[in-house]
Amino acid sequence: MTPSPHSALWLRLYRPAPEARSRLVCFPHAGGSASYYHSVARALAPDVEVLAVQYPGRQDRRNEPPVASLAELATSVGEVLDPWLDKPYAFFGHSMGALLAYQVARRLEGAGARGPRRLFVSGRRAPSCPRTENIHLRSDQGIVAHLKRLQSTAAILLEDEELLAMFLPALRADYKAVETCGVCHADVGCPVTVFSGESDPLTTKAEAEAWQAHTRRDAEVFFYPGGHFFLDAHAAEVLEVIRKRTDQDHDRSREFSS
Repeated sequence: MTPSPHSALWLRLYRPAPEARSRLVCFPHAGGSASYYHSVARALAPDVEVLAVQYPGRQDRRNEPPVASLAELATSVGEVLDPWLDKPYAFFGHSMGALLAYQVARRLEGAGARGPRRLFVSGRRAPSCPRTENIHLRSDQGIVAHLKRLQSTAAILLEDEELLAMFLPALRADYKAVETCGVCHADVGCPVTVFSGESDPLTTKAEAEAWQAHTRRDAEVFFYPGGHFFLDAHAAEVLEVIRKRTDQDHDRSREFSS
């Protein structure tokens, strides 16, 4: 697969796996970057080829203005994914990335493209569960305080004023994108697997389980000890679920086609 220059701008292939039976497209959390999924690509290769989305305004795209619209991000990602849909694929997203993955899946299905086999969402309440949030309107110190409440490792980095100046514009834009996207009740045509922290202040048990209303297929929810960034301590367990479900979806697809 040789991506177009525009596709290469948005997608990172850290561990090429040309013989993989499927792909997993990973969407970062607010303030996150594609490199967050470098270890995921290494863990799932060679059976699953991992693509990581790189949003504007960070790392090698730091000179580009960040995008503060979830709809605009979803449209852009959907357009660049087309060359990569030549084999079965699934989406994974954490926090903001979960919501964006859901929106991209909806757009692809609505355009008549082959949608993902499965949507893996992590650390995010269902799109039909509204909350009034205005983190993107807070002061710099207010945003840092919010990150500390979530026990994000990024909060430590933001103690450095130089890093703060580089990091904050993209983070603020990400929060605006999520907080202004509105409530959505639409569903997708693939199964949904949900991962959630038992003490996540941003997602209650009921809000995580509400994802079941957003699929016309099966849904399941896994809870783990920890808060919003429970993935840091439970990555191995989450990856094992992803691996098992990917294999099951592949085998089920073979049964239907035979």
